[in-house]
Amino acid sequence: MRILGLGTHILDCPRVRELIARHAERFLEEVYTPAEAAYCRDRSHSTEYYAAFWATKEAVFRALGLKWKRGLNWRDVEVVCERAIEPQVRVTGLLARRQQERGVTQFHATFSYSRYFATATVIAMG
Repeated sequence: MRILGLGTHILDCPRVRELIARHAERFLEEVYTPAEAAYCRDRSHSTEYYAAFWATKEAVFRALGLKWKRGLNWRDVEVVCERAIEPQVRVTGLLARRQQERGVTQFHATFSYSRYFATATVIAMG
């Protein structure tokens, strides 16, 4: 196995809090899968988890050599946290096609947050 891509991203947690307050369900449904939204909502630091998941999605795009643009779907990246310190990443749709084109067979992801910032790093392996 070798590293085929690396992505990292940092987000401003107060900005995410403001987006959720202003756009509520519309924003959540656009960016998060139902399972991700439920997971984040159930955490004591829900805003920070929403930001960390979004940062992870952005890091996946970057690890695949992409930037988000119209036509790409945030929900095509799903962050799965069965154990919070070892998040898993699943991709579907156009991103799955890009993953296959690049020869990526797995992702390694990590995220962290504070009250003000959330950051994520993703390594694409193949």
